[in-house]
Amino acid sequence: MDKKALGDKGEALAVQWLQENGFSILAQNWKAGRKEVDIIACKNNCLHFIEVKTRSDQAFGFGEEQVNRRKMKNIREVAQAYLEANPQWKRIQFDAIAIEWNQELRFFEDLS
Repeated sequence: MDKKALGDKGEALAVQWLQENGFSILAQNWKAGRKEVDIIACKNNCLHFIEVKTRSDQAFGFGEEQVNRRKMKNIREVAQAYLEANPQWKRIQFDAIAIEWNQELRFFEDLS
């Protein structure tokens, strides 16, 4: 499976998991300029900006290791643009989902 197809499958699995755990999905692959966030969801009056990292194996490390300082900066910039268009949100949070294909899904809350 190529990288794009693996990523798409991982994002679909993440959406399913989020919905099963009480999140409402507001947007997927939301862009601000050339930057994007994988999933924007809400739960309990909190807006969640969620980065999804899917790996077919651990040869290149764990997915969550790729949510580094630069990636978080990009997500914050996208979040700022989203909030300018949707100013009603008072509580926000930055999360990540790491998926090791055929193994497990890990949810990392509040990475700020």
